Amino acid sequence: MRIVCSFNKLGIEAQYWKREIEAASDAEHTFIPFDHTPYLNPYRYLEAWQLDRLYRSGSSELRSMYRDLRAVVGDMGADALIVNNCPPYHPEFLKDLNVYRVLNSSDDPDSTYRRNIPYLHAYHHVLFADPVYSADLDMQQKMRYCGMANADWCPLGVMDFEMDANATEDSLARQDRDIEVVYVGSFFRQKLPLIAEVKRAMGRRVRIYGWYKPKHMAHFIARHGYPGWIRSVSFDERRSLYQRARIGFNIHWNEYGLGNQRLYHLPANGVMQISDCAEHLHRVFEVGREIEAYRNVDELIDKLRFYLARPEERERIALAGFRRTMKEYRFGPLLRRAADLIGDGMRRVGWTANDGR
Repeated sequence: MRIVCSFNKLGIEAQYWKREIEAASDAEHTFIPFDHTPYLNPYRYLEAWQLDRLYRSGSSELRSMYRDLRAVVGDMGADALIVNNCPPYHPEFLKDLNVYRVLNSSDDPDSTYRRNIPYLHAYHHVLFADPVYSADLDMQQKMRYCGMANADWCPLGVMDFEMDANATEDSLARQDRDIEVVYVGSFFRQKLPLIAEVKRAMGRRVRIYGWYKPKHMAHFIARHGYPGWIRSVSFDERRSLYQRARIGFNIHWNEYGLGNQRLYHLPANGVMQISDCAEHLHRVFEVGREIEAYRNVDELIDKLRFYLARPEERERIALAGFRRTMKEYRFGPLLRRAADLIGDGMRRVGWTANDGR
């Protein structure tokens, strides 16, 4: 099967993605990367209504993107198209694109109504990164309730550039880890109170890094009294920090937002992880053996102190999480699994090229 993977990344991250997508190919699957970022800033079509306005106005950037994608699909003889998150393709363009279309919804649940459900009629299949949706429905149930028959969980996983691909359990166990607790993440308002409380409670024992603009830091310091300044790090620096850390804590969008990149990055680098989404973590890792859970900031701080004082238990969980991640959550095998799910979906709906569906 030949699959075009359309994604939006910039700079060195785009190069990494292109390389990892191509490297996932094997005798049965060929993956063709298509970076749609250079054509148009994704923030101009972050919401479905924005894309609709651009399309109706005859945007020259969209026309150029669509022309080039159509050429790649045709020239490569693609069987399927996977569109990652923030879709730039208007349904009226996709309607005439003769390829099995897959929406890879990788930022749930916040994006479900913003840039998933508005496009469902233009796709044959949805792959979702978050297995949970709400207290009433999981994500597969939600997608099927919305009329999407082909909906499958496909976790984000971890790419080789985000870890040491040659690491073993023995090498990780011997690694010197001089950082006690680490958190690396972007600015999100709902996460700030917890980060500030952990930092105040743990002081220098916890290192916080991320991608914060000066205005973000000004807000963080003024509103939450954060004691310091958060430094931005490169992808290589993030990997190095994780490889030096004993424990990493995780914060998701909300209690139903399980499945961010950090969930897989931490164990892939031999870090013991303590995560929120306590009610749903078991869908991805075995709680107590491969990961630990917390339900509030006091429980998180208590568990950080508990496992810092018990290196053998901490290392046991870290290595079990690493083992599970290497077995099930590496990007290359996950992309090939996605191709198999797509094949199953094609058969379920009886889709073939040129049938007009």
